[in-house]
Amino acid sequence: MSDVTTLAFETNCHIFDGCGFPAPGLHSFLFKPLIGDGDSSVYFNKTMLLALLGSIVIVGFFWAAFAKPKIVPGKLQMVAEAGYDFVRRGIVYETIGKRDGEKYVPFMVALFFFVWIMNLWSIVPIAQFPVTAIISYPAALAAIVYITWMSLTFKKHGFVGGWKNITGYDKNLGAVLPMVVGLEFLSNVIVRPFTHAVRLFANMFAGHVLLLLFTIASWYLLNGIGIAYASVSFVMVIVMTAFELFIQAVQAYVFVLLACSYVQGALAEHH
Repeated sequence: MSDVTTLAFETNCHIFDGCGFPAPGLHSFLFKPLIGDGDSSVYFNKTMLLALLGSIVIVGFFWAAFAKPKIVPGKLQMVAEAGYDFVRRGIVYETIGKRDGEKYVPFMVALFFFVWIMNLWSIVPIAQFPVTAIISYPAALAAIVYITWMSLTFKKHGFVGGWKNITGYDKNLGAVLPMVVGLEFLSNVIVRPFTHAVRLFANMFAGHVLLLLFTIASWYLLNGIGIAYASVSFVMVIVMTAFELFIQAVQAYVFVLLACSYVQGALAEHH
């Protein structure tokens, strides 16, 4: 939770105590810097720490699993192989194809697990915040995918062919060709990276707000007759946490699935 949101618990604020409900909002996504300040050239806060820890966890997990691989895998290697194979066969092969997609498997596996663990921080005690609920993180990941897609498009088709691929140019379209080219350019070059980032950000942002809302409400109502309502709110915290577990995995899947579809489009022959 944010520094501001935890104030509701620290001040022991409850209903009938004369204090208003400390509703979550944009302030719930602001954190005091762990190193530096707003005027410092060095700045490091909680979300940066979680992103760094997430990277270390992913690298450490796969390193431990595959440093000394065995023909008969142990439990850790088995879990790592299952995760790797899920992304390879379930996303990359299904979208790009086995022949063209194999070289992109490591990138997509890394992308999937990084997004997933950034989402998972939301339900981890003490951390309790999805890093991807800060737009800069999904935007940076979407930018990497966007640059990869554009680079592959022009490498595969050349400069002129690349723009034809991006804009859907087809002289057989006749009079509607200018409109189609304009719409495809807007959709692929401008809207695509925006929606790719916002889809992940908006889902994690909304999910975190709902978790905060019911968690704070459980505490706020814990007074007098409000205890009955607090119990209902607490049940919703559990339900929303379980739902968030599902959404976190789905959003990682969708993000990588879209990345694969962009790569597939870049490699496809233009007609």
